[in-house]
Amino acid sequence: MSTLSVRLPDSLHNMARELAKRDNISINQMIATALAEKISALKTEEYLEERASRGDRRKFLDAMAKVPNTPPLPGDEL
Repeated sequence: MSTLSVRLPDSLHNMARELAKRDNISINQMIATALAEKISALKTEEYLEERASRGDRRKFLDAMAKVPNTPPLPGDEL
């Protein structure tokens, strides 16, 4: 595990302290969790952009053309 010194504005530090106390966790755990969530969101965005770049509209439309045009099952109506 690494140690990292971070300078935070007092207002942000106070909010982190209050939220950590409310959730009964340490400020370190609060910050580690927040950073993990942010990294996860950014990596997910990168992953989805990469997948979207490989998309092929013609293949999508061809696949959709194979789906039968039937009414929804009872209870699935909009």
